[in-house]
Amino acid sequence: MRPERYPAPWEELTMVDFKVEIVVLPVADVDRSKAFFTKLGWREDVDFQGPDGFRVVHFTPPGSAASIIIGSGVTEAEPGSARGVVHFVVDDIEAARADLIAHGVEVSEAFHDAGGVFHHAGGADRVPGPHPDRQSYGSFASFADPDGNVFFLQEVTSRRPGRVSHVVYGSVAELEAALRDAAAAHGRHEAEELDGKYDENWPAWYAQHMAEAAGLNA
Repeated sequence: MRPERYPAPWEELTMVDFKVEIVVLPVADVDRSKAFFTKLGWREDVDFQGPDGFRVVHFTPPGSAASIIIGSGVTEAEPGSARGVVHFVVDDIEAARADLIAHGVEVSEAFHDAGGVFHHAGGADRVPGPHPDRQSYGSFASFADPDGNVFFLQEVTSRRPGRVSHVVYGSVAELEAALRDAAAAHGRHEAEELDGKYDENWPAWYAQHMAEAAGLNA
């Protein structure tokens, strides 16, 4: 039997993308769960019903590249056992809470962890209120679906360098805001560093600025 061959240090490795796009949630009543996520305003992508009661219902939250699946025959996990498995990243923890409450969902108060890194399981070391400095990644809130699956909101306002591999804008308005921010910053760049001269390479400058603002280690 030939031994497994490992790449030599000088050999270039090809990175393969592994994108998390689906989370399967265990539920007892598919229609009840479907009504809950529909109430949130999430996009229903699929409701497939096959033989022997097999059913797949696919939802995508606004602005998310990942989706959730509920259904019958899609998981052996006990309904309600997904507690803290799913975290929804939001720009503003209080605005996200207000949106869920407006859709009739009971949401916890915002909180942060005493250690300031990530929240502990259960309620251990939980401190009321958002992170005092609104540190990115540091503020949380939780809510549950009708089965007791518990989800967390996590406020992320800036990404660490290299965390983002590509830039995606959620709407035309977001893209416009990013362009306006880049234009203002570029105006200062021309005035302060180019003595007011026109920068013919402005597209590259815009691209670099927008990528860095989005957390891309460009």
